[in-house]
Amino acid sequence: MINPLPQSGLCQPISGAPEATFSEQFWHSLFYFNVYRIMVVVVIILITWMVLDPVLGSHNPKLFFYAALIYLFCTGISMLLVLIRLPRFNWQIAIQICSDVMFITILVHFSGGILQSGLGLLLLASLAAAGLISRGKLVLFYASIASIGILLEESYTLLYVDGYRAQYLQAGLLSMGYFAVAWLAHALAKHTAASEQLALQRGIDLANMAEINQLVIQDMQDGVLVVNANGEIQQRNLHAEKLICLSPEFLVKGMLADQAPLLAERLETWRRDSNTNFDLLRIPVSNALVHTRFVSVKGGSKASVVIFLEDMSHVQVQAQQLKLAALGRLTVNIAHEIRNPLSSISHASELLEEDSGIISTHSQLLRIIRDNTKRLNKIVQNILQLNRRDQATSELIQGDNFLRTFIEEFCYTEKIDIDVFSLAISGQHVVRFDGGHLNQVLWNLCNNAWRHCRKQHGSIQLILASEADDRIYLDVIDDGPGIDPGALNKLFEPFFTTVASGTGLGLYIAREMCEANSASLFYLEKPAGSHFRVICRGN
Repeated sequence: MINPLPQSGLCQPISGAPEATFSEQFWHSLFYFNVYRIMVVVVIILITWMVLDPVLGSHNPKLFFYAALIYLFCTGISMLLVLIRLPRFNWQIAIQICSDVMFITILVHFSGGILQSGLGLLLLASLAAAGLISRGKLVLFYASIASIGILLEESYTLLYVDGYRAQYLQAGLLSMGYFAVAWLAHALAKHTAASEQLALQRGIDLANMAEINQLVIQDMQDGVLVVNANGEIQQRNLHAEKLICLSPEFLVKGMLADQAPLLAERLETWRRDSNTNFDLLRIPVSNALVHTRFVSVKGGSKASVVIFLEDMSHVQVQAQQLKLAALGRLTVNIAHEIRNPLSSISHASELLEEDSGIISTHSQLLRIIRDNTKRLNKIVQNILQLNRRDQATSELIQGDNFLRTFIEEFCYTEKIDIDVFSLAISGQHVVRFDGGHLNQVLWNLCNNAWRHCRKQHGSIQLILASEADDRIYLDVIDDGPGIDPGALNKLFEPFFTTVASGTGLGLYIAREMCEANSASLFYLEKPAGSHFRVICRGN
């Protein structure tokens, strides 16, 4: 249903949104970095505690062990601060790196220097993590702090430990490693930040393009359906919903064969032979005449398919209106010229029928003349009504009162038992319609229903109800044989009739008057009987 568009504008970068997103990523990264710090300290403590003659803490094992415990306690506090997000991120990363430098330098001192313990290499991981987590901010400063700490440790050990030979060369090389790792982390962080920004911008562009495409599809005059290889409707626009009468509650995932079986048959035919040329298709539920076009999404006939439904009704309506406009000007003039001699013929036949000396054969001929003059007069009246389509004066009509009055007048005029009608009204409904037009529309529909129904109790049903979108529909249903499926395509065309005495203008005029009142007249197929529906505006 493809299923309705968001009402907001195109996606735009919101000020502060990227920072909020990156900040959340920062906090997650900082959390895992603290997990690593805790694991390192725990491993150091376990090695010191379990190994009898460890290299770590060889200079002063007891103070080394206590320093490691304090380091573990501080990392635990850091983890707690990360979870509560206090203080701010930049302060936390700075405190944690500085504490790593301080404690690792102390552990190096109590282990006999950088050469003997090798603990100074742990700062490489901390600097790399700091550079990547903080996107390279202050990472060179952290490398400077680490270098100063190692050099100060070597100088202090040289001054206060007897017989110690300072390892300034190794300390210098390690410091160079700190700066190299810091610079590399800084470069990787800049590249990562640029990639994320580019990905974010591309995501916004793709979202904009997707929304633009959706807007274009929704505003297309053609119906659009996207159907996958299994025949499920994955997407559709509003015009397609109208053409195949999909309700707004219908889920996007639904079978095309259940909603439009004729269209599903054409799709299967096209899948077998994509060069098939199709005629115009009449959709039964909406009586719309459409031109179908199928386009494969992935280039294969078995993949998802986009179905374009071009509504040809407006083209036919325009052509028909042009034809009827020219025909109307001619027929109206002819109708006025016909009415005078037609009235004379009718009057003369009535006078002849009153002659008592007329024989029965002549009386039968006169009756034929009278019946045909009435039929011609009815045709003339219908033709004259074609020009009254746009003379609609909308008014608010109480649906229940109007229908009850209409049924009484119709039954009295046509001499029909009122029990033939069954009236069902759900609630109070106010209809916006021209009263005269609505009366004529119902008269045409009920006249057809009476002509074809079984003429029993409740043979004609009138139903007045409302839909979810506040539109009001009026159904006229009879229990007759229904309409031949072959005649459905021409049902609302002018001068088409299946009754010898009919003019073929009743349903056409009824639909024209409905459209003049911003309403619609449809024929709904059912297994037995005829079902016409008028959908009109409420109050």
